[in-house]
Amino acid sequence: MSNYNVVVIGSGPGGYIAAIRCAQLGFKTAIVEKYDVLGGTCTNVGCIPSKALLDSSEHYHNAEKAFAEHGINTTGLSIDFKKMIDRRGNVVKQNNEGIAYLMKKNKIDVITGTASFVTKNKISVAVGKGEKTEIESDKFIIATGSKPTKLPFIEIDKKRIITSTEALVLNEAPKHLIIIGGGVIGVELGSVYQRLGAKVTVIEFLDKIVATMDEDISREMLRFLRKDGMEFLLSHKVTGAVVNGNEVTVSAENKNGEKIEIKGDYCLVAVGRAPYTTGLGLENAGVKLDEKGRIEVDGNLQTNVPGIYAIGDVIKGAMLAHKAEEEGAFVAETMAGQKPHIHYNMIPGVAYTWPEAASVGANEQDLKKNGVAYKSGKFPFRALGRARASGDLDGFVKVLAAKDTDEILGVHIVGARAADLIIEGVVAMEYRASAEDISRMSHPHPTYTEAFKEACLIATDNRALNM
Repeated sequence: MSNYNVVVIGSGPGGYIAAIRCAQLGFKTAIVEKYDVLGGTCTNVGCIPSKALLDSSEHYHNAEKAFAEHGINTTGLSIDFKKMIDRRGNVVKQNNEGIAYLMKKNKIDVITGTASFVTKNKISVAVGKGEKTEIESDKFIIATGSKPTKLPFIEIDKKRIITSTEALVLNEAPKHLIIIGGGVIGVELGSVYQRLGAKVTVIEFLDKIVATMDEDISREMLRFLRKDGMEFLLSHKVTGAVVNGNEVTVSAENKNGEKIEIKGDYCLVAVGRAPYTTGLGLENAGVKLDEKGRIEVDGNLQTNVPGIYAIGDVIKGAMLAHKAEEEGAFVAETMAGQKPHIHYNMIPGVAYTWPEAASVGANEQDLKKNGVAYKSGKFPFRALGRARASGDLDGFVKVLAAKDTDEILGVHIVGARAADLIIEGVVAMEYRASAEDISRMSHPHPTYTEAFKEACLIATDNRALNM
């Protein structure tokens, strides 16, 4: 029997950050991970490998489509798909090793096995065939993440009908990839294979893609993704998918009930993710779940059972790695008697297509729905010298500010380096800056950040200087 102050279950971004912060604060800490490598979904089959493939495919796309304009000859250009996948694996391996090093550096015990609660202060860990060990702890942090959501009428064989996990380790680039779901995961992975020459058809139930983002962002993403060659069937409901040899046939119907069939060699089911709590034995500890299978927590992220906390994808809120990280540090500091805080409204969301899209704060449709008086400033990247120099002309920065106080309520960016630029909006909102505050700050020239300043100038009193 091992005894700890804190045991973290799950080693994804939320789990390993929670463990590190607990150890830094003096808690005797262990982390339990059922797989042989640390890092969870994000590191192994999510954020990191998908960005590796997105970057590789973007390099190829630019070499094929854009280099000639820069005077760069790419005669004989070709793809070594196996090497691309191998590079993805090496990137993941380096991150795995980095996390393992951090565990060792912070003197955190790593226990490999599947954890299940016996009581509220004890878990059993299956560490091998028929082997189990029991661990007692004063406190537990559940950070088991999420898994791809399935459609009950479609069988995922993981060969031709796949999830995002299998899409990152294919042996070949698809010829025609059919994607069910036009959210962030769908458009990101669709971008990878479209750039590599695949025909990509996205079937989306709603009348727009990436529906959680501002409608202007959604429309702009739809425009440039279509321009690059991706096909979208919006307002279509998928009714089935069957495999026949190396071919997949997906059935769908539009809002008028008209039925269609689409044939491809792979079908990616990307309709979201669900919290992963299977086999945790939560009932043995008395931990409650909500109607969607998420673990219920209070304002301190503690469950209904004192001493058991939950973070990340297993609780309500956006399923984002950086949200889980913030919650991991929050719980550790709360247990240590500190007074940390998380502003959930100021956690940014990003889609890593190219151009990228990123948002923080309120979007325009929510402000309208809630009757909030606001003003808007939108500045196109096309008007920037830096964008013209690089050739990245698509997109804009959109700033929403309170009509009476000028306080920034939301920032929405689609364009080159939006994922990095959005932090300026986060910082501004954290310090409750007005649009005029930002517009009077010196932004370096020539940079993409000037678009944020110009959008704030427009939101303040429509006085853009470069448009």
